[in-house]
Amino acid sequence: MDPLVRPCQAGAVSEPGGTETSATLRRIERAAGSLATASVARMDESLLWFRELPADQRSWVMLVAQAGVRSLVQWLRQGGGATDRTQEVSDEVFAAAPVALARSISLQQTVALIKVTIEVVEEQVSDLAVPGEEQSLREAVLRFSREIAFAAARVYARAAETRGSWDARLQALLVDALLRGDSPDVLASRAAALGWSDAPPVAVAVGRSPGGEVAAVLHTVYRQARRIGVEVIGGVHGDRLVIVLGGAADPLAATGKLRTAFGDGPVVVGPAVPSLDEATESARAALAGFRAAPAWPTAPCPVAAAELLPERALAGDAEARRRLRHDVYAALARAGGGELLETLDAFFAAGGTLESAARSLFVHPNTVRYRLKRIAEVTGFSPLAPRDAFALQVALTVGRLDPVVPAVTPVPNQTASPAGRKATQSGDDRHRSL
Repeated sequence: MDPLVRPCQAGAVSEPGGTETSATLRRIERAAGSLATASVARMDESLLWFRELPADQRSWVMLVAQAGVRSLVQWLRQGGGATDRTQEVSDEVFAAAPVALARSISLQQTVALIKVTIEVVEEQVSDLAVPGEEQSLREAVLRFSREIAFAAARVYARAAETRGSWDARLQALLVDALLRGDSPDVLASRAAALGWSDAPPVAVAVGRSPGGEVAAVLHTVYRQARRIGVEVIGGVHGDRLVIVLGGAADPLAATGKLRTAFGDGPVVVGPAVPSLDEATESARAALAGFRAAPAWPTAPCPVAAAELLPERALAGDAEARRRLRHDVYAALARAGGGELLETLDAFFAAGGTLESAARSLFVHPNTVRYRLKRIAEVTGFSPLAPRDAFALQVALTVGRLDPVVPAVTPVPNQTASPAGRKATQSGDDRHRSL
């Protein structure tokens, strides 16, 4: 006779599709509480991290353990995996605990809890099974533990999908707030919800999105960011992929390692700032640079937004015009009293020839050479480099179109004494008479 098919005995009714009798199942049901208690006690002894859990989370684990024993009985009654409701029964184990438990305990830790519980049940098989059913019950417990492991994986997968969808929406809102220039409080609250550590420096990179599902695009970004050890928040806005980088000592180099996450076209990196609160400045510069980047077809990729100042100014970026006017044109005016500006004009008019510029200025070529070197020191742009020369020419144009507002002439003191006002008036009269 097949050992898995036994005749019914008095007081022991064979369950369809299984070998455990009603007597064994009743014993397991009666022992559910003690099994759960023994399992939690074993967890407390063998798992250090479990001892550090708050009381409420430990009570949730107790509920899950008790539900697991009850589900084992139900699973055995239904044939030990022979029915279509096997997955439903195993999933009910984790329905006893709040969804928050999946956020508090990792999947690896959950597997450790299941392992401890199964070990405790296996140790008590001889007390739970009626004589002759010990081996059958032990095998059934092992099969059920596999179902529970699959159920745990499903629970964590669903939690990850939900959390991923929520995180993607929250990240999109954060990136949108950066682009709009929302208040630091809004940025801080949304970043905190995402677990952003705000590791300095912070910079924003903008490029073309590769297309496809947003979740897939961002997944590629996160995977590559983990490889290079930087913190990122990403969002797809229209056809643009916007990435906020944190903790990268060199944001431009870090963006270069993330280049394959972007689509074709330029990738522009804004200036590094100390924290996310100030990242709006970096985002504005990166966006302005991205709009102006087509004007420099041979630009490196990625390229810093500061390298695109002339293109940004021509495209109407007010910040780029201000920087060229203040940091280049006005700086030259202050440093040379007009001499450096005059030399720069002559050098450009001579087509970049030192001797011709020197003749037009009636100075020695070495003087022109010295002044050009001085211009490079003051502005950071060398007139001898074609790219820098272009930036200087745009700066000269912007500086003359948008002159620096002169200082306001002090208004005469209207509260002066009558004698003082009379003296001033008589002085003006003498000036007019002359």
